[in-house]
This record gives sequence, C-alpha cells and structure tokens, in this order.
Amino acid sequence: MRVVIADDSALIREGLKRLLLEAGHEVVAVVPDAPSLLAAVASHSPDLAVVDVRMPPTNTDDGLRAAVEVRRLHPGCGVLVLSQYVELSYAEELLAASGGSVGYLLKDRVNDLDKLDHSLQTVAAGGTVLDHEVVEQLLARRRQADPLAALSARERDVLRLMGEGRSNNGIAEELLLSAGSVEKYISGVFTKLGLLPTAGDHRRVLAVLAWLQAT
Repeated sequence: MRVVIADDSALIREGLKRLLLEAGHEVVAVVPDAPSLLAAVASHSPDLAVVDVRMPPTNTDDGLRAAVEVRRLHPGCGVLVLSQYVELSYAEELLAASGGSVGYLLKDRVNDLDKLDHSLQTVAAGGTVLDHEVVEQLLARRRQADPLAALSARERDVLRLMGEGRSNNGIAEELLLSAGSVEKYISGVFTKLGLLPTAGDHRRVLAVLAWLQAT
C-alpha cells in the first residue's frame, strides 16, 4: 500500500519508513508537521496515513486534528494514529466520524512488525483498530450513565476485542471460546444495541462506535 508518515521526531519518521519498506509498502511522503501532512495527502492520495498526535505548529494535538481533516477531506485514505498519548476529545471525533478505516495505537505497545503490519492492513481495508488503553480511557468518561448496561460482562469483553480489530477467530482464541460461542455473543450485542442487519451498515463498526459514543 502507499503510505504517508507524519511525526515530529526524525528518528521515529525514519524508523517507521524503514519498517514499512521492509514490509513491502511504498512510503510516498515523510513529513514533520500537521500542515505538511494535509498537503502530502492531497498531493499523493495515499492508501493510509500514519500520524502522531503532538506535532508542530503548536505541539499539542495538531496531528490528531489533522487526522480528522484527512478523514473528512479524503475518505479514501485510512488513518492510523500512532502516539504516546491518548487525546480523548479528538480521538472520539476521529472514531465517530470515520465509519472505519481508522486506528489508534500507543507507540510503546507497537513492538512487533507483524502486528503493526496487520494493523495497517486492517485499517487500509476499512477496519478499525484500537489500543485497549484508548478504549478504556474513552469508556471511563461514560460509565456513570451507561446505555450498554444490558450487555453481559462477556458481551462487553467481545465488544472490546471487536474494537481492537480482532476477528471472530481472534476473539475466540483470546477468550478461550468456541467460534460458535463468539458468534452468539456478537449476535447478542447486535440485538441489545438495536443493530438490525441492513444492506449498507457495517454492524461491527456501528457496535464499537455505539460503545465509544455512549453517555
């Protein structure tokens, strides 16, 4: 796939570039700040942008705000936020607005090239990949009034792993369940969230977004 890398650290930019090239991807641009990210995506039309949260010009949340803009202006470009921080407000906006093709991982957990490449492939293919710490921090703000109270503890576990981009087989392996049991739990989640099957809806993404958006 064709990738743009945006990070204010030259060491991280070059390290990511080397890793992605080794994985067989084409790195079409490597940029150090948010305005350059927007320009590079507009110029190169990549399949995916790998973006840090805190970049110039203000070194606060410029990268994440630029990622939201990328998804708004270039919906064909997936976005994988790769950061040391969880920035809750814009993370929620990015996830809520995307409908897929988005990921948010913490840098200190990405220590395996195969896992990183799997995350890239998932996002580029329209999936959603979330670090469990991102999920936990987003959900911590909403637990006092939880519309998902009808979900059992196991259904919540299944939904959390769906949010991390796990397949049914991956969920079954993580929770030591059969594939059939996982399918039943997912069906229960869909039913309790009112996500009836329709031709145009991706119910897995909608279920995760319903969880993240709960107030």
